[in-house]
Order: sequence, then structure tokens, then C-alpha cells
Amino acid sequence: MTADTVGGVWTYALELIRALAPYGTKVALATMGEPLNEEQRRETEVIDNLTLYESNYKLEWMDNPWEDVEKAGEWLLQLRDEVQPDLIHLNSMVHASLDWGKPVMVVVHSCVMSWWKAVKDEDAPKQWNKYKELVAKGLQAADFVVAPTQAMMHQAEELYGPFKQQAVIYNGRGQHNFQFGRKEPFVFSLGRVWDEAKNISMLAHIASDLQWPVYIAGEGKHPATGKNVELENVHFLGHLTNKEVSDWLSRASIYVLPAKYEPFGLTILEAAMSGCALVVGKTESQAEIWGNAAKYVDPNSADDLRDCINNLIEDEFCRNIMACRSVKRSHGYTADQMAQDYSHIYKQLLKAVVTV
Repeated sequence: MTADTVGGVWTYALELIRALAPYGTKVALATMGEPLNEEQRRETEVIDNLTLYESNYKLEWMDNPWEDVEKAGEWLLQLRDEVQPDLIHLNSMVHASLDWGKPVMVVVHSCVMSWWKAVKDEDAPKQWNKYKELVAKGLQAADFVVAPTQAMMHQAEELYGPFKQQAVIYNGRGQHNFQFGRKEPFVFSLGRVWDEAKNISMLAHIASDLQWPVYIAGEGKHPATGKNVELENVHFLGHLTNKEVSDWLSRASIYVLPAKYEPFGLTILEAAMSGCALVVGKTESQAEIWGNAAKYVDPNSADDLRDCINNLIEDEFCRNIMACRSVKRSHGYTADQMAQDYSHIYKQLLKAVVTV
């Protein structure tokens, strides 16, 4: 299994590997992107069915990655020879077109073309043509394509299809990592404030109009200038450990992520498992996942966001109902269910090999 170390795919991969243990599945995890930090390394050390193989090759969505992507492909094929796996599970797309000689499953967690359309409201510029071409080649070569929502699968099909076989498998988390604590009067969010897709900067800028303080787990430093941003009523908490995030979520009354683009959103699921009332960007994928268990806002309207949060602050009864709904809905997105669904497709792919 491949995984990048710089985003939600890392959390997803470890959660899945842990949950696959009861099925007798052993995973050789090949990492790319950046070197593991200490917390990530500690996480891998306690997972018995995981063997770690590290690299820091650039990822396919980074600037001018193609030399690295090619070298990473050579490295992955060497690993295949060394490990002799039954199955290849890729969490990036371009490498699916390599000559694996094994069944290949690819998961479309997100992609540059759909990100660009959602965030910039225009098609990606020409410099991304090679990316689009190589991603399409990879996904069409794969034996099975998985997406974490029906919305993401539709977008992937339109951009890169047709695929040989496909399925939607919702991401999951282990409920034991999160607890429903005594709620306190504050608003919480998690992520890089400069990430255009997550759109947390809109929350930061309306914070002064909110009746409760806003806490953001992430850096308040601007990536270009390196200066700390001072905003009224906003408290930047910097990088938090998983345990610290779990503690903040257990106490937060409202979790806000007004994302313009979020094909699944593991942090939203974690907040739901912690009993937070949810305020999220109105996108197809979020409506699919949360139904009536979240309040939706126009990700381009600061007024809409401010009013929605203040209404929840003022209306304790509504807030409690939304918190109960989010907890109940989160029960449909467990790590065990995710592992069961993946295990089923793994078996299908392996059975097809035996039949051939």
C-alpha cells in the first residue's frame, strides 16, 4: 500500500491497516512526500501487521514532480519484487499504470482537476495537462477504482474514466479514539488556515463577530511572509498531537469547516464522533455524508457562515439536536466497516486471479 505523509491519507491508511488485522491482512506501507515525523513513526511502530518502507519522493500533485514520480515507480517495483505481495493498493493514481503483474486497486481520495474547479471556479491551467493525462492512464489501467464518496466517484469518472470496475467505500475512524466530553462554549476548527480548499481563513476573519472564542488547531503563520497573523477572537493552537486534538474535540460545542472542496473530511468525522454540532461547506460530498446531521453554509459567503454559527451559539436546544445527529450519523463511518468493505474487494480481486 502506498501513502503520502502530508495529509489525511496518512490517517486513513493507518486506520485501515489496523482494522484489517483481524482479516489476517499484512501490509507493506510505502511512504512518499515528506519524511515521517516522530509521532507518525510512533504510530507505525505499534501496528503489528504493518511493515514500513520510507521514501521522500515528490507526490504527483506537487510542482514538477515527474522525475521523482518515475524514480518512485522504479522503487515501488523493486519493493514488489522484495515483498512479493498478493495485491497492490495505491493511494495515489499515476503509478497504477506500472507493469505490476498483480491485481491493482486505486483510491481516488482527491485530485487536482476537481480541486481547481471547486476552489478557483475554473478549469485547471494547461500546465496540469500532463497530470490529467497520466492520472487517466493510471485509473484506466487499474483493476479496481475506489472513491470515498459517490460525489468524488462521479467527478473522477467524468475527468478520467471509464474504469474497469469501481465502488464507493466511505472512510472510517475508530470510535475509541474520540469521546463525547463536557461541552464548553467555544468554536473549533482544524487545518492550515491558508488552505484555500478548507477555507478556514473565512472562519478566522468572521471570528470577531462571533459570541464565542474560535480555536484553530494549526499555524497562524503565513507561508509566504512567515509572519504570525493576529486576528481578534482567534486562538491559533499550532500543531497538536492526535491525543490533544481528541481532547479539544471532546470539549468543543461547535466544529466548523466551511470547505469549498472536501471529498470526505476525516476531521469532520472525528468532530461528529466527539459530539460536536457541525457547520460545513455546502458541497455535494458533504451533503452525501452528513444528510441532516450538519448545518451547511455557502463557502463563498462570510455572512452566511457568521449567521449560522451565531444561531447555533444562541440556540442551545438546536445545538444539542445537531450534536446528537452528528454522533448518530458518525456510527455509519467506522474503521471496522471500512475494513470489511475493502477486504471484500481484495477477495474479489484475488479470486479473479485464481480464476484466470
